[in-house]
Amino acid sequence: MINKERRGDYLGKTVQVIPHITDEIKEKMIRVADDYDVVIVEIGGTVGDIESLPFLEAIRQFRQEIGRGNAVNIHLTLVPYIAAADELKTKPTQHSVRELREIGISADIVLCRVDRALPEDMKKKIALFCNVDPRQVIAARDVPTIYEVPLMFCREGLDDILLELLTLPHYDRDLSRWESLVARIKNPHNRVRVGIVGKYVELPDAYKSLNEALVHGGIANDASVELVYIDAEELEGGGWPRELFEVDSLLVPIGFGPRGTEGKIRAIRYAREHRVPFFGICLGMQCLVIEYARNVCGIKDATSSEFDPETDMAVIYKLRDLLGVEEMGGTMRLGAYPCRLQEGTLARRIYGGAAEIRERHRHRYEVNQKFLPALKEHGLVISGLSPDGKFVEMVELPDHPWYLGCQFHPEYKSKPTEPHPLFVSYIAAALGHQRERQAAESPEAQVPVAAEV
Repeated sequence: MINKERRGDYLGKTVQVIPHITDEIKEKMIRVADDYDVVIVEIGGTVGDIESLPFLEAIRQFRQEIGRGNAVNIHLTLVPYIAAADELKTKPTQHSVRELREIGISADIVLCRVDRALPEDMKKKIALFCNVDPRQVIAARDVPTIYEVPLMFCREGLDDILLELLTLPHYDRDLSRWESLVARIKNPHNRVRVGIVGKYVELPDAYKSLNEALVHGGIANDASVELVYIDAEELEGGGWPRELFEVDSLLVPIGFGPRGTEGKIRAIRYAREHRVPFFGICLGMQCLVIEYARNVCGIKDATSSEFDPETDMAVIYKLRDLLGVEEMGGTMRLGAYPCRLQEGTLARRIYGGAAEIRERHRHRYEVNQKFLPALKEHGLVISGLSPDGKFVEMVELPDHPWYLGCQFHPEYKSKPTEPHPLFVSYIAAALGHQRERQAAESPEAQVPVAAEV
């Protein structure tokens, strides 16, 4: 919208919230609708927040423009349980629905977040005050895994109600594949612990996409994945967090800035020297390269220009295509790019022998190819490059059980029914390491065997 104003598209008119911002919101909703039967648009926040008012006004207008049979308003609300009174309270729901009505929006379906069953008489009460049919009051009850939510909504009849309101055809429902998925998640035969060494560990949702991709890798291996967060800053001193020795694999994820970096590098060295399966993603791969350059190649001052702009030993430096571009939003290599995999590498085997793959990126720094000869000479394998050979996409160690880094973000393409192959292979390696360690610690392994004479 700012670009339109600067181009003169508004012909000097005053740019206002209505209609200019609301029109832009509606246009974005329409733009993503190509080739889809249904588009789900989420408006976050709380009803009554100033920040969300333009978006709420946009959906009010949108429904008026495309017609009731083409748009459904679903209101998600909390029905809290008051322990002292031993009852659920509907007042917050009644008030939020009233707030919506004041700006011209009527909820077609009321989704009630509850931590227990929602009685039928309470559904009728909410329906009465919110002006909907009782069957359109849906209990969104807490469940053990997020992947059980579709099954819960199905039991509540939400799918049938939506098809009716949108005048869409009904088909025979077949959720057997999803039910099988949920059964595997809830009843795994294996359990694995993955150590995530990062600096945002006090906010696990900062790694939400990664967390779910690891769960997907566990599903494919019939394993539950316990995520153990290890604060990288705790590793920057002389001590070692106990969790580092108790996990079955280590992973260094995305991140920005120098804080905690030396701790991540120290964890990577531990994984390399003790043959613990290791996965480095984005910054994690860059730290892998720095650690290898320092401790294997002998480049003691190796670092990244992100951490030390004045260094002469920047094995990681700013993308050459973006030199001179200082605006933070303009210094990103964003989106899907191709990567060619080297024959005979772990990476190529993981991708089923594919010579070229396509993965999503979000980074500002790259491996400095000036240092590639030294890295290769000391055993680091460059297993993935961009087609023009300009960007290092993947690295690995051939004499390690599983030691791999990638510059891209495989977690963005992982799904529970189609887990990303890198996470499937990584969790399999973690399980293998777990079994080896258990075998080495078993009493049988400790009993000396008499030599035959």
